[in-house]
Amino acid sequence: MMLKTTLAAALTTVFASAALAQVPAGYPADYQKIIDGAKKEGKLVVYGATDSKATQPLIKDFSAQFPGISVEYNDMNSTEVYNRFISEVAAGGNTADVMWSSAMDLQMRLASDGYALKYKSVEAGKIPGWAIWDEQAYGTTFEPAAIVYNKRLVEAKEVPQTHADFTKLIQLPKFKDKVTTYDIEKSGVGFMFMTQDARENPKFLELENAFGAAKVRVQSSTGTMMERISSGENLIGYNVLGSYALVRARTDPSIGVVLPKDYTLILSRVIFINKAAKNVNGAKLWLDYMLSHRGQTVIANDSKLYAIRADVSGETTSADLIKQIGKDNVKPVPVHPIILQFLGPAKRMAFLKQWKETAGKK
Repeated sequence: MMLKTTLAAALTTVFASAALAQVPAGYPADYQKIIDGAKKEGKLVVYGATDSKATQPLIKDFSAQFPGISVEYNDMNSTEVYNRFISEVAAGGNTADVMWSSAMDLQMRLASDGYALKYKSVEAGKIPGWAIWDEQAYGTTFEPAAIVYNKRLVEAKEVPQTHADFTKLIQLPKFKDKVTTYDIEKSGVGFMFMTQDARENPKFLELENAFGAAKVRVQSSTGTMMERISSGENLIGYNVLGSYALVRARTDPSIGVVLPKDYTLILSRVIFINKAAKNVNGAKLWLDYMLSHRGQTVIANDSKLYAIRADVSGETTSADLIKQIGKDNVKPVPVHPIILQFLGPAKRMAFLKQWKETAGKK
């Protein structure tokens, strides 16, 4: 009887240790409750504007660390992520547990309108202060807005190094009908980048007029712009998501990338937990994983999205980018409601009206 009791106690200790071993190093012991709760839920629904190809390594590693929790990832463009969530919430139906999007302003609108759960991530201290808002919204990446050009068709002496260089260049006859950027009416990321440019660039109106002179061609996705620049259909692209461009440039000899030397806007994909999440424990696990050293290492080395944490090493990290651009020239878009100033109906309409009258003129 004594032997059985001792053996049972030993096995209980072993199983308890095995369970606790799942708590990541440095996390509080009671974090096990979140892990157990997530396993009981068994599922997690994420709406994201990140390509599935870039997201798969994260899902695979998360599942290896926390087996028994399936991740349902829905890949949409940034405007679709916002619209689908809003419409599903309004209809009272099932929707995402976690929202993760590159349209920082749309994410901040949802968070500041009360859709985000207040949750202090155990990893919060490891990411920059500008990338956290009210323990609700967190930045996960460090991605530059780049100028992308065709290396075969744009001469080295023509390649712009600043926004002023770009404005001057695209007014040349060679670039007429050959310039591309996001369709800011359809792309949430494109609208956000352009409104941030309006804040940073004192000669923004000149840039808009230059787009008009070049008869700019607009697209709703980064992939389409990259294909058209690579083929030579377009010669140069503006505010292209640099994470995708820099990775492609390594294997595509036609693609050249410039991170402007006067200032480079930095986007961070914003994540938050739905306040009404059905799988709230799984959502907390996913958010913490995305900000963890382990998750950020996957972001840097497998997803190639540029890790936001300064202590992560690899091919695509914030430390590497800051070294390339220069600390003073890096302009991160803050995870803060301040970026919502152009989303109000009146300001948005005024901004789009000016865009159409300048850049949009044909």
